[in-house]
Amino acid sequence: MTETLGSPPAPVGREPILAVRDLVKHFPVRGRGLVRRVVGQVHAVCGVSFDLYPGETLGLVGESGCGKTTTSRVVLRLQPATAGQIVFQGQDITTLSARQMRSLRREIQIIFQDPYASLDPRMPVSEIVAEPLRIHGRYNGRTGRRRVAELLQTVGLNPEHGNRYPHEFSGGQRQRIGIARALALRPKVLVLDEPVSALDVSIQAGVLNLLQELQEQFGLAYLFVAHDLAVVRHISHRIAVMYLGRIVEIANTDELFAAPAHPYTQALISAIPIPDPRKERARKRIVITGDVPSSVNPPSGCRFRTRCPLFAEALTDEQRRRCIEEVPELIDRGQGHPVACHYARVVQVL
Repeated sequence: MTETLGSPPAPVGREPILAVRDLVKHFPVRGRGLVRRVVGQVHAVCGVSFDLYPGETLGLVGESGCGKTTTSRVVLRLQPATAGQIVFQGQDITTLSARQMRSLRREIQIIFQDPYASLDPRMPVSEIVAEPLRIHGRYNGRTGRRRVAELLQTVGLNPEHGNRYPHEFSGGQRQRIGIARALALRPKVLVLDEPVSALDVSIQAGVLNLLQELQEQFGLAYLFVAHDLAVVRHISHRIAVMYLGRIVEIANTDELFAAPAHPYTQALISAIPIPDPRKERARKRIVITGDVPSSVNPPSGCRFRTRCPLFAEALTDEQRRRCIEEVPELIDRGQGHPVACHYARVVQVL
């Protein structure tokens, strides 16, 4: 049975372009031997709900293995959902066939983490950018070539270099090629899977600024998947924090950094270095101890309780029992935004 953990409230007067409701994705664990029976389940995504609005960037952040990339792949229908709904422009796409999804592929595109591995090294750049147009029957001679040149120019590349191959470009330039390819079909939603984590710090800002310019120019909606809160803060309007398959807090970016209420969010923010050495030495860090529990056998109740400093240091036995037995819903408990913690409290960490 799927647990319903609640959904963030929708802004008044706005309809989401993408609505995810109680999304679940489990992977079977098979035993050894000839038969290889299913002996367990990897609980990768468990009851995730969020809305994405036109022209908005929603950051999805968390440690490695928290389920954020799996969430993005299920949203794209690259992997089937175990349960839940994915509603795009009012249509539930969860159960659509591959043929029915074909037309929707033009509307939702992805930009991958590794800009080199995502590009075919045997194809010149102009052919890489033109490939989506050819697949969907939108490339025809001179018009197609003009469209490819426009796309390369839009992302800050020289159209005359379209006959070059990916290895002849830098990492930042290769990611721009990937962005141009994603824009070829004029999508409405882009899923960005750690798009700058493989780039040098000096190059990251240029790619992030380009993404913001493209969003303003074309009205794109971004689902921005990352583990670096500093990067997400720079580009996101709202941020959803994930831990072990569940969203534990979601809020406007400024509000989340000014008033984080979940202990996990507070620990992530406290790990961000402050450029002022005096402030950096004076502040108190929130340290998470222990390892991330197995997603095959996650803790009961609150999944963060095994590493939670609040659970370990500040709660009574009765309060701890509630954390062990009861799954916290993602609701507003007076902090101004939804938090999945029974004893959420705002702590200033920056």
